[in-house]
Amino acid sequence: MSDPVAAKSAFLCMYMKSHPDTLVAYVKYFGKVGGNVVNAEMSSIDTKGMSLSYKLESGGNGQVHVPFQPPLAGYDEVKPRLLSMKADAQEGLGMIKTPQLTTFEVPVSIAPWMTYLLSVYVTCYPPPGTPLQLPFTSFQIPASITDVVFAPARISADMLGFRPTLKTIAMITLGIHAVEALYVWSLCRRYVRGRCVTATHIMATFLFGFPVWMDIHRRVKQKRIESVMKVE
Repeated sequence: MSDPVAAKSAFLCMYMKSHPDTLVAYVKYFGKVGGNVVNAEMSSIDTKGMSLSYKLESGGNGQVHVPFQPPLAGYDEVKPRLLSMKADAQEGLGMIKTPQLTTFEVPVSIAPWMTYLLSVYVTCYPPPGTPLQLPFTSFQIPASITDVVFAPARISADMLGFRPTLKTIAMITLGIHAVEALYVWSLCRRYVRGRCVTATHIMATFLFGFPVWMDIHRRVKQKRIESVMKVE
């Protein structure tokens, strides 16, 4: 299968000639080239990375290959990836300021609620042949239905050799969330301004887990690209 990005390499190299400062930033940050780089050009690009040639103020020149981590899935990913890498390079070189978050936003994700519902499902099912009494009502779900609905939960318990309790699942979940909260604290030290906002992010991570730190990454990435576009 042909490489969709390599097929348009000539066009992309020509286009990037109008962005020499960006290419210089790539060379210095990702290529780890010291000295005063006065000019850089893209010589080729594909889904795995790009090759850049550069010239130093001292008169020397060279070439570096910058890999894409992860590789590009297609041509449509070229622009957002190059913008993101430009933001990383310029921030790393001190050309733009590190993005700062001053508010907390509730992550829009159903994953935590699905986890909680699944925990209840695998721990609170009734014995076989027993109807399920709905809380705060007089309505009962017939045993013929509950036996079918909760069959996967019973099979899972049989395969594990024990029936997990809600307390066990809660302790494991809190342990994982505690580790994630430490990670969020490290992110907040770099990207979040304000003690109350930081505390809110950490507490939310204890409750909901990974959607919180994923949302921090999303918002930081968005602010980086906005900064890059302003510089551009």
